Amino acid sequence: MSHFLPITLDEVKRLGWETVDVVLVTGDAYIDHPAFGTAVIGRTLEAAGYRVAVIPQPNWRDDLRDFRKFGRPRLFFGVTSGAMDSMVNHYTAARRLRHDDAYTPGGQAGFRPDRATYVYSRILKQLYPDVPVIIAGIEASMRRLAHYDYWDDKLFPSILIDTPADLLNYGMGERTTLKIARLLDEGQPIEVLYQLPQVAYRVNQNIQITQNNQTIELHSFEECQRSKRAEADNYRIIELESNKIECATLVQRHGNSFIVVNPPEPPMTTEEIDASFDLPYMRMPHPKYKKRGTIPAYEMIKNSVNIHRGCFGGCSFCTISAHQGKQIASRSEASILKEVKALVEREDFNGVITDLGGPSANMYRMAGRNAELCRRCPRYSCIQPTMCRNLQSDHRPLLDLYKKVSAIPGIKHVYIGSGIRCDLFTEQNGGWDYFKHVVLHHVSGRLKVAPEHTSHKVLSMMRKPSFELFLETKHRFDEICKQAGLRYQLIPYFISSHPGCQLKDMADLAVEMKRLGYRLEQIQDFTPTPMTLSTEMYYTGINPENMEPIYVATAPDEKKAQNLMFFYYKKECQPAIRQVLHNHHLDAYIPKLLGFAKPAAKYSSKH
Repeated sequence: MSHFLPITLDEVKRLGWETVDVVLVTGDAYIDHPAFGTAVIGRTLEAAGYRVAVIPQPNWRDDLRDFRKFGRPRLFFGVTSGAMDSMVNHYTAARRLRHDDAYTPGGQAGFRPDRATYVYSRILKQLYPDVPVIIAGIEASMRRLAHYDYWDDKLFPSILIDTPADLLNYGMGERTTLKIARLLDEGQPIEVLYQLPQVAYRVNQNIQITQNNQTIELHSFEECQRSKRAEADNYRIIELESNKIECATLVQRHGNSFIVVNPPEPPMTTEEIDASFDLPYMRMPHPKYKKRGTIPAYEMIKNSVNIHRGCFGGCSFCTISAHQGKQIASRSEASILKEVKALVEREDFNGVITDLGGPSANMYRMAGRNAELCRRCPRYSCIQPTMCRNLQSDHRPLLDLYKKVSAIPGIKHVYIGSGIRCDLFTEQNGGWDYFKHVVLHHVSGRLKVAPEHTSHKVLSMMRKPSFELFLETKHRFDEICKQAGLRYQLIPYFISSHPGCQLKDMADLAVEMKRLGYRLEQIQDFTPTPMTLSTEMYYTGINPENMEPIYVATAPDEKKAQNLMFFYYKKECQPAIRQVLHNHHLDAYIPKLLGFAKPAAKYSSKH
C-alpha cells in the first residue's frame, strides 16, 4: 500500500517499526515528490530496504523534542537546509528579511533557522554524539570549501569546519547516499566512507599532500583571508576541475585541519535517473499540513514534469552546474510519459502541464558526440563563448517528446515554463523550428527569456551571448505571432549590479528597453551566493579567468541606483533617476529616458 515516509512517531508505530535506520532532517516541509531532494533521498533508501523517517522543519528553539522523537537511528542522520539555501530563502539582495517562505505551509516564514544545516547538525551531535551526521543539499554542497558569505560580508571556512558533521555528500546524492548506508550497515567506520566519490570530509591531522594529476592542494583558508588573489586563484582551479567528468581530488588546509573533496560520481545514466523518478512518490505534501494551508513551492510544480538534470550553459551567477553537474542526464521517453499519465489520473489535475522541462528547457538528450573528448574537457560551457563542435544539440527528440505528451488523453495544454536557451538555436539543429513550435503550441501568452543585460562587456562577465541574440529572437517571435494572429508577449529578464556593471551600463539598458517599448517586470539585483564565478568576482574584484581587476558595485546606494534604472517609466521614480544621472555626470541620458525638466531635489537612498 502506498504511504508517505513517516514524520511522526505514531506513523512509525503504525508501520510496525521498532527502530529507524536513517532519519532525514530538513528545513522544508515534507513534500513527497521527485522535485524535492529529501523525498528523493528518502525513497532511494527505502527502495534499498532501509527504514527512513523524516523530521521536517524541526523546532530548534525549544527543548529539541522534534530532534529526539525517533530516538537514535541505526545508521545515520541526514541533514539538509532544504531545496534552497537558507540565507537566500530568508533575505533579499538588500539583506532585508523576507516575510514568507515558499517551502512552508501557508507560505509562513520563521520555520527554519538561518544557516539551517549548521544549526541542525550541531543539535544532533549534541544529542547523539556517536551517531554519524551526513550533511547534503544546496547549502552544504556550495559551502564545501572556503567561500564568500554575502550576508556576513566575509570569507567563511568550509562548512565542515564550522559544523561537527562527519561527512558532506555534495551534488545530487542518491548513489553516494546509498553507498554510505550500505557501508555503515556493514559496520564500517566513518573513515571508510572517505574513499567514496562525491564526498568531502575533514581530517584533523597533518597529512602528506601529493600534488599531481589526481590531487591538487588549493591555497589555504588563512592565505585566502589575507589575499583575495589567492581566493580568486582557488576558484579558477575549483571551476576548471568541476567542469571535467574526470577531475582531481581537491585539498584545502584550514589551520591544522584539511578539507578533502573527492571527485564526483560519473553522470547518471538514463536507467539510473529513470529509477529515481519512478520511485513510489505520493507526489503531494504530507497530509499533516492540510489545515495549515498550501505550500507555494509545491503549488508551483505540482503539474510540472522534470525531464533532465544538469546544465552546460555555464552562466557566471548560476549554481546548477556546480550542484547538478555540467553533463545532461536525461530521462527516457517511457519514464516521462508514465509520469504524465499518472498526473492525468489525479483527481485535482486540470489537464494543464505547467512545465515540461529542466534546469534549461531545451537541453534534453544533448551530449558530446565523442564522449571521450568530454571526459577531461575543462570548458565551463558547451555553448559559450562559441558552441562546441562536439556538441550534439539536435532539438528534434524534444519536439517528438512534446508531441507525444500533448497526445495523451486528458492533456489539454503543455506549457514550457523552464528557461529556453536561445544560444543553442541553429538552422541545422532544428533550434529555430523548435522555437516556432514552442511559441505556437506551448506558450500561454507570455514567453520569458533571459538576455540578462544589453552591455557586451557585462554579458561577457555573465558568460551570456550578445544582446543581438535577444533582438533576433524578438524579431522571430514577433514574426511568428504576426503570421499566426497571436498577441503574445516576449518577456525579458535582467539583472542589475552584476560584477563589471556600472551605472552607465544600466542607463544604456534602460534606453534600449524604452526604444523597444518595454516596461520591465522580470528583474532582480544581483545576489552573491557561494561557489559561483559572479560571487568570486564580487568579493575579490578580480576575474578569476584572467586574474585581472574588474569594477564591482558593492555600496548599497550604488546598487540601489543601478536597480532604479529599471523603472524609468514610473513617474514616481523619475525625479530620483534624473538626480542620480545628474550626480554621476550622465546628464546626456536624461532626455533619452525622461525628457527635459529641472533636476529634482537631491536623491535619497531611502527612496
